[in-house]
Amino acid sequence: MIPYLFLFAYLLVLMASLWKLFQKAGQPAWAGFVPGYNILVWLRISGKPWWWIILFIVPGVNLLMFIIMNVNISIVLGRRDFKEHVLMTFLPWWKVPETVFSKDAYVGPIPPEKRKRGLLGQWGDAILFAVIVATVFRTYTFEAFTIPTPSMEKSLLVGDYLFVSKLSYGPRLPMTPMTFPFTHHTIPVANTQSFVTWFSQPYRRLPGFGSPQRGDAVVFNFPEGDTVVANIQNQSYYQLAREFPRAKLADPRFRHQNMRNAEQQAVPGGGLLIRPVDKRENYIKRCIAVPGDSLRIEHGQVFVNGQAQPLASTGQYSHEFVLTQPFNPDRLKQMLDISASDLYQAQLQDGRFLAVIPCSPEVAEKLSKFESVVSMQRQDHPLGFYTDERYHHPIFPNTAGYDWTEDNFGPLWIPKKGATVQLTMQNLPLYRRVIDVYEGHDLVVEGERILIDGQAATSYTFEQDYYWMMGDNRHRSQDSRFWGFVPFDHVVGKAVLVWFSKDPETGIRWKRLFSGVH
Repeated sequence: MIPYLFLFAYLLVLMASLWKLFQKAGQPAWAGFVPGYNILVWLRISGKPWWWIILFIVPGVNLLMFIIMNVNISIVLGRRDFKEHVLMTFLPWWKVPETVFSKDAYVGPIPPEKRKRGLLGQWGDAILFAVIVATVFRTYTFEAFTIPTPSMEKSLLVGDYLFVSKLSYGPRLPMTPMTFPFTHHTIPVANTQSFVTWFSQPYRRLPGFGSPQRGDAVVFNFPEGDTVVANIQNQSYYQLAREFPRAKLADPRFRHQNMRNAEQQAVPGGGLLIRPVDKRENYIKRCIAVPGDSLRIEHGQVFVNGQAQPLASTGQYSHEFVLTQPFNPDRLKQMLDISASDLYQAQLQDGRFLAVIPCSPEVAEKLSKFESVVSMQRQDHPLGFYTDERYHHPIFPNTAGYDWTEDNFGPLWIPKKGATVQLTMQNLPLYRRVIDVYEGHDLVVEGERILIDGQAATSYTFEQDYYWMMGDNRHRSQDSRFWGFVPFDHVVGKAVLVWFSKDPETGIRWKRLFSGVH
């Protein structure tokens, strides 16, 4: 609240001062009170191009533009020393009116022929302009991402560099606009948070070309990434909480907003980091079901609204092979492009070997013909596979009463904006996080009563759309089967192009350069 008071105070001071600046510059005083037009006049008397006004409507960039124009007030009134510029940058509430209402006359911008900029100043201008343009581009059109894990193999490979279209579903306006340029949530090397949360914006999205459809490769912010353990950031905090009950955080009543006071809890790896939606880890998966769909999985086969959904031709399941002698990793890489990191092998008690490999059915069939292969079967975890206490409910909805696995799951209805679901104690675990965390209501259970915002509730109407995302590498993907729905406000964009690709083992994959994402 306080940052907004400062911002509001600055805007009031500016509106109360521009008329005097315009008057000194020979412009009509009334122009200082006309929103939009006053910016155009301000740019003109400062010697700046008219199209800069576009930058004033870009969240985050507009704050920088106001600072730049504040400094130009000092310049056009003849105050051109470094001290004046620093004061105008950090204390505009005092410095803008003090400068404008002084006896200083308007002298105009510095003519190009009189500008004596050193090499550092010239480079500074060029870098500042490049940062602004690049920030606007990556925020509202396309942004580059990399594939760090094999969850989408062989559709998208580890080492792929992607362009993600934010225009496809509509670019989100920055929710944390004050951030270090070209970083996500952490400043490299310094390893510190790259954004501030004391100045934030509510979720808003500009119109796009459509919404996520079944089959799209979608980039989104990890829904369970609101909280991470500082020293174990590559694992879900909630799964860790279930595995380590001594942290006293596994209770489902433990609210998202209460986590701000949880840094002293005994969690493994150190304190907790709280991240807003747009600063959570970026994930990429394939959209399997859209709002209003009904989904179930039987023996690894996905059904949506009763219709079988074939796995992408480049998708994979994990297969288990019993061998008389282990596979040769180099041979597998050369013949079938199976990376050493995808190969798990161990010796059995009878002297034979077990190998587990994620691969397509076609590749599995080829492997089964190797002389050393005794038998082959595709992994298929039956219902109840994870009921053993050592698993700590890894499958959504992560609670006792549901014996689903990644291969046998559901049925489950995907929430749709405006749709109403009847709430019972049986189905509450499916939608509790949606109501409590994603849509920000206070949900409490008292005996057999469900209270939402203090009122008894037997139904709930959803406030936004949700999606079901899964990796094409079905047994090597942490996806919606493990942590549930993806809210639309978490959706970043659609993967459209692989512009570069490098295999960690063999180098550049030339054939994948500038290939489309399917």
